[in-house]
Amino acid sequence: MAYCRRCGAPISDYATTCPSCGAPQNNAPPPVEDNGGFGWGLLGCCIPIVGLVLFLVWNDTKPRTARAAGIGALVSVIIGVLWYLLAFTIGINAAFY
Repeated sequence: MAYCRRCGAPISDYATTCPSCGAPQNNAPPPVEDNGGFGWGLLGCCIPIVGLVLFLVWNDTKPRTARAAGIGALVSVIIGVLWYLLAFTIGINAAFY
């Protein structure tokens, strides 16, 4: 619980103005930067488990960045599955010839 700088009334810790006197307060938390970013998607693609963890951790606080990391991890997993399916198919076809 914080107190107003002008009138001393109790206010919320994150209040931008005092509800009693209307005085501006400077104790609001700084905004969280959430720009998405190609780098987080690339990191999620290169190391899918990191992308998954970042997606789960940042889903509430940084949704755009979490989405980029999650999509990178998903793309990596899909490419890996397609790679193994292709290798398996080529392996089976090579056995018949």
